[in-house]
Amino acid sequence: MFTGLVREVGTVRSMDGGRLVIETSITAELGDSIAVDGVCLTVVASDGGTLAFDAVAETLSRTSLGGLEPGAGVNLEPALRVGDALGGHYVQGHVDGVGTFRGVVDGLHWFDAPPEIVRYVVEKGSIAVQGTSLTVAASDDTGFAVALIPHTLEVTTLGRLEPGARVNLEADVLAKYVEKLTSR
Repeated sequence: MFTGLVREVGTVRSMDGGRLVIETSITAELGDSIAVDGVCLTVVASDGGTLAFDAVAETLSRTSLGGLEPGAGVNLEPALRVGDALGGHYVQGHVDGVGTFRGVVDGLHWFDAPPEIVRYVVEKGSIAVQGTSLTVAASDDTGFAVALIPHTLEVTTLGRLEPGARVNLEADVLAKYVEKLTSR
């Protein structure tokens, strides 16, 4: 479980097959969960300044991680621990799909999303983009917009996005549970 409050932007050192190595100041033990651009991954190696993860074919096919190259920045958040503050929203690290950054219009950052995600998007609701907890400011038939404050643009990779960039999206888990319960 995560909050969507990015702790640090790490740098990809290598992506070889499914082995992802990231330079970071975050310390973690073997077996710890870390959200990498919103994808919950397990630490398989830790070497003072780097963390390594194994991403299986399923993860690479359903997220943007397979396209990472050395030098790329990635949003990092360690898993929530008992007693930690809940400042964002409940984020599982289970990416629902990959969207694309449409661009900035009238100060709002717009993202295109697959229909299976758009159906859960509601104005003033929560969504995670690249693991970052955000509030939906507007939506249309193909996506949604968020209003990003300067702090978020500075401390996450969201301020570096170019139109067409692929992004990991996770809809609010509460919306999925409500749909499941009301469809019975």
